[in-house]
Amino acid sequence: MAVTAAQVKELREKTGAGMLDCKKALEEANGDLTKAGELLREKGLSAAANKAGRIATEGAVESYIHAGGKVGVLVEINCETDFVGKTDQFKSFCRDIAMHIAAASPIYVRREEVPTEALDKEKEILRNQALNEGKPEKIVDKMVEGRIGKYYEEFCLMEQSFIKDPDKTIEQLLNEKIATIGENISIRRFVRFALGEGLEKKQENFAEEVMSQVKL
Repeated sequence: MAVTAAQVKELREKTGAGMLDCKKALEEANGDLTKAGELLREKGLSAAANKAGRIATEGAVESYIHAGGKVGVLVEINCETDFVGKTDQFKSFCRDIAMHIAAASPIYVRREEVPTEALDKEKEILRNQALNEGKPEKIVDKMVEGRIGKYYEEFCLMEQSFIKDPDKTIEQLLNEKIATIGENISIRRFVRFALGEGLEKKQENFAEEVMSQVKL
């Protein structure tokens, strides 16, 4: 049975498990969400299961301004209680996420937010690239599906490698915090401003600049 993105999203929101794990569980359960959730629990892949379904309306709007005021970020991160929202651990996590956004320039929080038009355009570009490389027509579509993952990794916050620890993604970092803090935590939205964005100007490597400040 073909598994839809909507089913994967729903299971992920209910269990807190990774997207690939949710997809595999749904395929194994023939699309049955309840059974798929049970499979994830049996495999120990839904450590945040009981927390992910909880309503998180507290938290903080964290800001990060790059040295010199060249880049600014506002990010809303929610937790369940005001108490947790005021803890140093939660605040530190929020600062790390805001700093990461400044450095890595994501456009979306998660892949489900990518507009269909943007995704179709990217797939068309990747398809033309593959054809220009001389790849056989019959394997081009499979290549495009494989390469589109790189697009998500570049522009979707949850799938980017954390700038302070490239061995883990932001999604993995988030799940670790949920398990450690004991509450559901959600990165809801963000906005990133770059000085002079959209104007003709000298190109600079903001990621390197932000990391240089961290090391000071």
